[in-house]
Amino acid sequence: MSLSQNISIVHPEHFFITGLTDSPYSTYFYIFLFIIYFISIIGNSIVILIIALHRSLHSPMYFCVFNLALADIGETNALIPNMMKHFVFDSQYISYNDCLASMFFVNFFITVQTYTLVVLAFDRFIAICLPLRYNAIVNNKFMAIVFSVIWAFNTFMNTISTSLITGLSFCKSNVLESWYCDYGRLMRIPCNDSSIIKSMAYVIQAFFLVAPPFIIVLSYLGIFIALCKITTWEGRFKALKTCVSHLLVVGSFFLPIICNMIAAPSINAKIISGSLSFALPPMLNPIIYVLNTAKIKDLIRKVFNNRSAPIRANISK
Repeated sequence: MSLSQNISIVHPEHFFITGLTDSPYSTYFYIFLFIIYFISIIGNSIVILIIALHRSLHSPMYFCVFNLALADIGETNALIPNMMKHFVFDSQYISYNDCLASMFFVNFFITVQTYTLVVLAFDRFIAICLPLRYNAIVNNKFMAIVFSVIWAFNTFMNTISTSLITGLSFCKSNVLESWYCDYGRLMRIPCNDSSIIKSMAYVIQAFFLVAPPFIIVLSYLGIFIALCKITTWEGRFKALKTCVSHLLVVGSFFLPIICNMIAAPSINAKIISGSLSFALPPMLNPIIYVLNTAKIKDLIRKVFNNRSAPIRANISK
């Protein structure tokens, strides 16, 4: 019998998250995180309220934007308050159960975000490549079914991936060089044989990290081919303009992650850039959709104009 088989499962009372402890100018970084958190919550809440309260926005594309804003709020609340807690209370400790819960919710909402971007890419693909069949294929009922499946699938897969952690024994170290309970970091420090668990985890992570960008790239290859078939530059520009918001959101989500994997030179730099790659997209997404969507901008103007009208009337009296 091997040594690894004799080792009983050891679950530590807590983990020690050291990622941001030794980072230079950490105080300013936490202040920046608070600003990001504030803007993310306010911005996404405004987008949710505008879409929910105005029937003109009850369409499949805005159904996706609404879902993305919900996921952004969920991820922001699952990630940043825990990071701020380490700074405010000067403690990097997190209990074992809280660590697993934090990991579940952060990963859950991030995967909901990625698959929402996939659905938005599909929406643009059908709108540009099959415009005459768009209303028959893509409607609110279709979107409700798709997002019900996405939320249920992500709940199931993240439950499995989180439960796999309970099979790991942490008898040597409980230190995580990360900014949160990172799934990858936890997989690196167990003292028992975790090869089978790691293999299963890699398969699960492929559904979340590899499949979504691959599907998005395929969608835009189809869109590019369809644009080439449009004879006028004006028609191509008009069709491409409908994809601008989605492309910017996809870029803000995936590019920081890719840059962090390729360019960050040190562990501190990787941790800072990695935490920002998780924290910034929920702040940027509502800004991108508000600035690039004429309907939302017009509705915001109407709200402010309606509120300022009584004030101007009272002043004139």
